[in-house]
Amino acid sequence: MRDRMNVYFPPALLKQIADLADRKDLSRSAIVEAAVASFLSPDGADRREAAFTRRLDRLSRQVQRLERNLGIATETLALFVRFWLTITPPLPGDAQAAAQVKGRERYEGFIEALGRRLQKGQSLLQEIPDDVTGSMMPESMVDSADQS
Repeated sequence: MRDRMNVYFPPALLKQIADLADRKDLSRSAIVEAAVASFLSPDGADRREAAFTRRLDRLSRQVQRLERNLGIATETLALFVRFWLTITPPLPGDAQAAAQVKGRERYEGFIEALGRRLQKGQSLLQEIPDDVTGSMMPESMVDSADQS
């Protein structure tokens, strides 16, 4: 048996209850009953806390992945620049113009290749396992890069 209770709601809240009841195909009484039961439930706060904890854990893992990926990208770029600066000899003045033209061609090719790779959804970070060590790089690269 159910007891009757008259309750007064502000018009805006009553509209929200009616809209939800229509969307869920439930009675307004069922919506209000579920809301009151949830409010009075002693484990309601625990459920909310557990949901927040799961969300925070997921966000923490995402931030850790971002930090890891950024660290890999930074180290990759730094190693490449160090290696490139170590092995690239300076050009004589008369070869500068030709080198700049060739550099522009190579850069355009690089941008095109990068665009194709990104369109396919490929990522260098997906190709690198989590446990990468310096052993994957040939010793000659490591040695020459470390000497600068």
